Amino acid sequence: MNHVTSQGLTPRMRPLSSRKSATLSILDIGTSKVVCLIAELNPAEANERLRGRTHVARIIGIGHQRSLGLKGGAIIDLESAEKAIRAAVDAAERMAKVEVQSVIVNLTGGRLASQHYAASVDLRAGSVGDGDVKRVLAHAATHALRPGKAVLHALPTGYALDGVPGVLDPRGLIGGKLSVDMHVVASEVSAARNVMLAVERCHLEVEAVVATPYASGLSVLVDDEAEMGVVVVDMGGGTTSLGVFSGGHLMHADAIAVGGNHITMDVARGLSTRVAAAERLKTLHGSCIASASDERDMISVPQVDDDERDTPNHLPKSQLVRIIKPRVEEILELVRDRLTQAGFSAQAGRRVVLTGGACQLTGLPEVARRILGGQVRTGRPLGIKGLPEAGKGPAFAAAVGLLVYPQVAHVEHFEPRAGTAYFATGSDGYFSRVGRWLKESF
Repeated sequence: MNHVTSQGLTPRMRPLSSRKSATLSILDIGTSKVVCLIAELNPAEANERLRGRTHVARIIGIGHQRSLGLKGGAIIDLESAEKAIRAAVDAAERMAKVEVQSVIVNLTGGRLASQHYAASVDLRAGSVGDGDVKRVLAHAATHALRPGKAVLHALPTGYALDGVPGVLDPRGLIGGKLSVDMHVVASEVSAARNVMLAVERCHLEVEAVVATPYASGLSVLVDDEAEMGVVVVDMGGGTTSLGVFSGGHLMHADAIAVGGNHITMDVARGLSTRVAAAERLKTLHGSCIASASDERDMISVPQVDDDERDTPNHLPKSQLVRIIKPRVEEILELVRDRLTQAGFSAQAGRRVVLTGGACQLTGLPEVARRILGGQVRTGRPLGIKGLPEAGKGPAFAAAVGLLVYPQVAHVEHFEPRAGTAYFATGSDGYFSRVGRWLKESF
């Protein structure tokens, strides 16, 4: 039975044992780049742990490739995407001298959306046992399956006992009624399915599909940020995704199909130059805040003349800033509006962490401070060994977060409905084999 049912469930990862080492591979499939990381995960000493992390990852193989066949985080050309994935995996395998069999992948496109569900059960024995926790989670998870949607995450965000919220672990407590709040992150089935299909065509198995803003948050947040409340804004090439974390949980996820590539296209059009030249100008001289010297500082812009020759044209830097600034403001205003719609409008003392390759523009934190309010910092991947210098920047946040994900996957809860087939795309439909609900990952 190799089709996706209306009840789309992406594959589930079996949790890592906190005492065992493991070798894992991930694929960050973005609009502008595809990254494959192969890492050894070794149990962490208590003192080197970041919140929730059980292991320390050491990169043993890395491959990255210009992405092809994606637009706005979704695959629009399967063959090109497959080619880019193969090249990235191949490079990582050669470096690590390991053959990759399965990967954890991320998803940014496909209209990521959050929903919250609550469920309650009456306690039969007067106190909470494991069975009661399972029952209430199962009850909440059954709401989450919707036609045309693929469930990526189902995260319990809090329990209540007899209507009193804020219970961290209800087991053993005495009461009459147990309730749970569940946060479900879903995407359109077709988007999740196409990402899985592209990976499977490279003869790789998909271990889990992770929402990009969740991965980025897992990678860049320090201990207390996720507790106190923070918005992670991952600014990629084709998409800007956001994750709201509070009380240590992911509370909201969303994505907007505008990113760094749109800024580049604006520059190419506004200065009538090639896209590659526009990207270089943006990276070297781009800024989203005007400074006094912009009128005096000249930049060389290659113009294409009638004979297809590049002739340099000298323009003041202020012209570049005038093109970049409104697009950056538009992206951040969209983020602000999405947060407001979801009920997360400017909270007092809010923290914002900017990450992703496109967040590196000069002046971006200042503009974000003005538009989003609160304290703003740039987030880089934390607690990872063996990354080259180029990989330590915000562009690698999501990729590194995919290595953190297996360490927290155990908190998720999915309830397969009777008769629910898996999300299967390959010719053998390996997700649909009986007994593969918790998939062996090692």
